[in-house]
Amino acid sequence: MTTSHEIVVVTGASTGMGAATARELARQGYHVLAGVRRERDGDALRAAGVEPVILDITDADQIAALAARVDGATVRALVNNAGIAVNAPVEALPLADWRRLFEVNLFGHVAVTQALLPALLRSRGRIVNISSLGGRVAMPAYGAYAGSKFALEAVSDALRQELAPHGVQVVIVEPGGVQTAMNGRGAAAAVGLAAAMTDPQRRRYGSLMQAVVAHADAFTKAGRSADAAARVIAKAATTPRPRSRYTIGRDAAVLTRLARVLPGRLLDRLVAADLRRHFPKDTRGAVAARA
Repeated sequence: MTTSHEIVVVTGASTGMGAATARELARQGYHVLAGVRRERDGDALRAAGVEPVILDITDADQIAALAARVDGATVRALVNNAGIAVNAPVEALPLADWRRLFEVNLFGHVAVTQALLPALLRSRGRIVNISSLGGRVAMPAYGAYAGSKFALEAVSDALRQELAPHGVQVVIVEPGGVQTAMNGRGAAAAVGLAAAMTDPQRRRYGSLMQAVVAHADAFTKAGRSADAAARVIAKAATTPRPRSRYTIGRDAAVLTRLARVLPGRLLDRLVAADLRRHFPKDTRGAVAARA
């Protein structure tokens, strides 16, 4: 059965999981509107079944243009994938960066969802929200990022219950380590934020930030490929009877389960043990003593 008349919208499709998901869904026969922020990203992505659209999910005019583009069409799914990563201790991250992170990782998704809901309701379509392992487990220096993903999980749970009686399903996907460019950009941003800390903050968190950057690099290199992640996301978007949540990677599968059953302090110790080996060697003894 051909599905070329059915549209799937994928936000954040310039690179990584978003681009791979757009290609996978097009391969399955859907017409994919792939949200990108720059024309050159769209040119690189353009292919049979993939129609790039300029979309910054914090720009109301671009969201309205997307809603106009799908008006009257059969929208099979919306994949809310756009996101940014910022890592810094709660104390050291400027409030402007907190607000920017939540604008992209939470409010932008809500805005796109609200704009496309009339089409999704008409089509009895599906919403797939890309959360994270960080939406279930928060590590040191991940407070803002994890906070935005915890919030997206809560919004998704509420939305799933609100829309179920009206035939629209809501699914959450929780990736662990995935080999994407976003992680590299997040690490670069973390280095910049660490450099901007005050001297007292640097004494408190300097070693932690080095460990977080090294951990993120190792986590990404050991992660699933973007293509493997895309197959899970495409399944979440298209399978007739989806689960409410999917994980990507063994790390996400294990840790999300442990987060449901372990006491908080024991989970903290497991996270600290995983992070400890990435601290500078001359600080590991002190870190172990505090754990």
